[in-house]
Amino acid sequence: MKKQNKKILVTGSEGFIGSHLVERLVKLGYNVKAFTLYNSFNSKGWLDSCDKEVKKEIEILSGDIRDRGYVRQAMKNCDSVIHLAALIGIPYSYRSPQSYIDTNIIGTNNLLEVAKDFEIEKFIHTSTSEVYGTAQFVPITEEHALKGQSPYSASKIGADQIALSYYSSYKVPVTILRPFNTYGPRQSIRAVIPTIIFQILKGANYINLGSINPTRDFSYIDDTVEAFIKAIKTNKGTGDIINIGSNFEISIKNTVNLISQLMGKKITIRKEKKRLRPKTSEVERLLASNKKAKKLLKWKPNYAGLKGFKNGLSKTIKWFSKQNNLLKYKDDSFSL
Repeated sequence: MKKQNKKILVTGSEGFIGSHLVERLVKLGYNVKAFTLYNSFNSKGWLDSCDKEVKKEIEILSGDIRDRGYVRQAMKNCDSVIHLAALIGIPYSYRSPQSYIDTNIIGTNNLLEVAKDFEIEKFIHTSTSEVYGTAQFVPITEEHALKGQSPYSASKIGADQIALSYYSSYKVPVTILRPFNTYGPRQSIRAVIPTIIFQILKGANYINLGSINPTRDFSYIDDTVEAFIKAIKTNKGTGDIINIGSNFEISIKNTVNLISQLMGKKITIRKEKKRLRPKTSEVERLLASNKKAKKLLKWKPNYAGLKGFKNGLSKTIKWFSKQNNLLKYKDDSFSL
């Protein structure tokens, strides 16, 4: 790999998207500081499963983005920041909304404040399609109204606005990437696609789900990661919000049918009450406009349309089907 001069701090590096992104950055020759959430088990999340050759190139730091002093230590000598760290579980946000404010808003503010002091060259902040709420028009452009239909989405709206304010007020070079529903290997079985696959692999004749009528715009992990790579390389997009989505819409019910076909098992769906969001909190429809990403980042999804979605699902199923990977997940019971 050809070494790059740039050093990048990646928060949330141990997570689903973060671990894939760190691997890709290292393989491209970037110097990566991987900021992970401290825990007493000394676990580095999915970074523990990365290739040994990749792991030895990563500088791993364990801390908490709510601690500005440690954030300052972590960001020292970095040129850029890719900020993915967040509390993301929507069900848990109903139970513990304050923790989402503390991590997603205050934590983000800590990073921005230190980035301002250090005059960071590029700050990529990760948003979510949940900030739009149920689509008022499709495809959803970046000008769509924001609506916090869950404490989680409200906290992410707050974090996005704080990030934009630091661009407007202090010229911190913020770019906001707004991924729609990313899926793929390593994703938590809290998410809908992994939970469907997991339950089928465990031999279930029926699967437990929440609402199956909402539609989503699913983006395969490789496409999402490539958008971050494009964003870190380009001089365009500063001060902008950029959707990252496939521009393909499918219902949860039809997603179940596709997965069951690909896995060769006929199943039925059982609606489980505890998996349902409060009625007015459910986001019923999401479909991304990705024109801005194509224009500014020169990015386009390789897993687009029904064909691309099937391809991504096949790769995800193959990964989960490997026993060593499946054993990393405890069980199929619904948890917050």
